[in-house]
Amino acid sequence: MAVTSEQPIPVIIDCDTGIDDALALLFAVRHPGLDLRAVTCVAGNTDVDGVVRNTLTVLEQAGAPGVPVARGAERPLVEEVRTARHVHGRDGMGDLGLPAPARTAADVDAVTLLRREILASPRPVTLIPMAPLTNIALLLRTHPEVTRNIERIVFMGGAVATGNATPVAEFNVWHDPEAAAVLLTAGVPMTMYGLDVFQRVVVPGADVTRLRGSAEPGARLAGELLAHRGPATDEAEPGGGLGDAGAVCAVVDPEGLTTQLLPVEVSLAPGPARGQTVVDRRARPGESEIHQGGREQTLVDVALGVDVERYVKLYLAAVEGP
Repeated sequence: MAVTSEQPIPVIIDCDTGIDDALALLFAVRHPGLDLRAVTCVAGNTDVDGVVRNTLTVLEQAGAPGVPVARGAERPLVEEVRTARHVHGRDGMGDLGLPAPARTAADVDAVTLLRREILASPRPVTLIPMAPLTNIALLLRTHPEVTRNIERIVFMGGAVATGNATPVAEFNVWHDPEAAAVLLTAGVPMTMYGLDVFQRVVVPGADVTRLRGSAEPGARLAGELLAHRGPATDEAEPGGGLGDAGAVCAVVDPEGLTTQLLPVEVSLAPGPARGQTVVDRRARPGESEIHQGGREQTLVDVALGVDVERYVKLYLAAVEGP
């Protein structure tokens, strides 16, 4: 069931805004069951300054100009920056020509803002990273005390089956595998919302068209973003994928996911498997463990299935409002 508590869940989003990150921000701002305490930005879909600009613009369009936003890491821990502008456009937002934001980011860096907001929250925070995990790794290594006030981490990243950056690696983890490996040391409950469910939640074309025709700026922006994420088809009204926004839906309504608690590790060795999230679905140890001894692997609630219609309805109800 969806969140019914009178007190909204305090959440912090770490993002690389991006089309689907923008869809997620619109939902997080507008769902009454969430209290968006801060947004931190990291290089990924576009450069970090573009991410900050896009994030501020989306929050203004959503009617939430007061949410603090901070600039974070401009490159991964080890790798060079490798953006996804070929997917998200030159500006990272589908080149929709959105207005420049009226304000600037906070005067503190992302790690400082994360620490401040997590420790200041009267209730444990749910952290939602939807980007390369560089900021989160820096936070955990610099201020490990924050984990005492983190309820859960729900991250968009990884894949059990097929990757998108490589045949086996998903973009966010592939972009900074060392940071993803650090994330798995957090020692708090964790949900992996990976490509296995990410690619399945698609808003029907008729709903996208309705949103694009809305007189309300936030709903109209959601429609334009969804249209940009639509598949190349001959349909008159192609649908659009929610992408990262599905991870925020999973915080509001975790019962919409089918998950299994499984060991997960990140492949860090050079070569074609670098950045793969290795998810162990075996019922019993194999020869490797028998002959070489077991490895310590973090247990993660891995999303294996999703109720698509449920999350689409949840998203549209929040973004369009009553």
